[in-house]
Amino acid sequence: MRPIPKFPLWLALAGLILSSQIAAQESADSTVQRQNAIKIFIDCAHCDMNYIRDEIPYVNYVRDVKEAQVYILETSENTGSGGRKYTFAFVGQKEYEGKNDTLVYSSRPDDPRDIRRIWRTQMIKMGLMPYVAKTSLYNEVLIGSSEAVEKQVVVDRWNNWVFELEAEPEFEGEESYQELSLRSSVSAVKITHDWKLEFDFDHRYTRTKYTFDDTLYTNDKSYQGLDILAVKSLGEHWSAGLRTDLLSSSYTNTDLSLDILPSLEYNIFPYSKSTHRQLRFLYGIGPSIRRYNDTTIYNEIEEVLWLQELQVAYQVQEKWGSINVALEGSNFFHDFTKNRVELNGYISVRILKGLSVRVGGAVARINDQLSLVKGEASEADILLQLQELETSYHLEGEVGITYTFGSIYNNIVNPRFGNGRRWY
Repeated sequence: MRPIPKFPLWLALAGLILSSQIAAQESADSTVQRQNAIKIFIDCAHCDMNYIRDEIPYVNYVRDVKEAQVYILETSENTGSGGRKYTFAFVGQKEYEGKNDTLVYSSRPDDPRDIRRIWRTQMIKMGLMPYVAKTSLYNEVLIGSSEAVEKQVVVDRWNNWVFELEAEPEFEGEESYQELSLRSSVSAVKITHDWKLEFDFDHRYTRTKYTFDDTLYTNDKSYQGLDILAVKSLGEHWSAGLRTDLLSSSYTNTDLSLDILPSLEYNIFPYSKSTHRQLRFLYGIGPSIRRYNDTTIYNEIEEVLWLQELQVAYQVQEKWGSINVALEGSNFFHDFTKNRVELNGYISVRILKGLSVRVGGAVARINDQLSLVKGEASEADILLQLQELETSYHLEGEVGITYTFGSIYNNIVNPRFGNGRRWY
């Protein structure tokens, strides 16, 4: 028998060293390639970042907008069909300065959350392609298309009208306290480029029962409101319309209140840029017809007044942060001291790398409580907030500071044991 030749040990060691060097080189090449990937920062309110990282692995996700080569801002607004229109602004930074683009996706009102998530991510993918194509990771991306779909003519039997019905009963109870709340609403909306028509009816009823000193007390609070809005577009900056508010509220001692306000609005920025920036001035004037449940502190049970309102709203969303502020003033013509001024909104600003500040709140100067009930409010009305009380102001506010530091990259997804302290 021919002896089996012995394999030299030095040759085996050489092969092992060579294979390890090849693996190390491939790992190093992969690391270099990953470092050359586009650095992006996604700015959106309700994005599923874990899903986006899984679907788009060929970029680097950074935590600070200043580190990004591409800044992506997602904004959204309601559409006439009841869905949402998502606008994606891609802004090149550093060596991609000036390479910008904007994409738009509109969801249907019946689209589930997963469908909206898929197509929002798809828009980000498509918007990133011009940037990814200029990196060494271009060969990691395959572009395909779905099967061709036969074109069909869309017939809208509803003529752009969208209806919504909602009912929401709630119950809360303990040994000496029970509360039943019923809320229902009906809305009808039609939105086209030329017209915006909205009808909103809202009904709320609350019955509260509580036991004190072996005595059962029952109190009811109700509200019904109908808001009607009709707006005609007059170009990129002007709009004219009619606002009508009809309500009945036991809390505000109002049996019937009807405000009819023909209004005019001017937007300094074009309406087509509304997802990024708005500065709107809205003025309305008209009659206010009122009938009260009980005699007011001004000895009125019903009256017809004239009212004017001026609203100023400023909204902006940019890579440095966002601002949403509204100032509103109103008064009655029969007595200019009967007025109200309100300021509300929030400002969110990225100050430094990893540091952001959010300030929000509302303040109101109130001098127009014409429906206050004459006489003293009972202890139950005060404790259970069943009756509006006299006040000269309203104030609320919040301040938030966020600071993050560490690695600028945030590419990895690990869903084990949930998200932070939450298991879901």
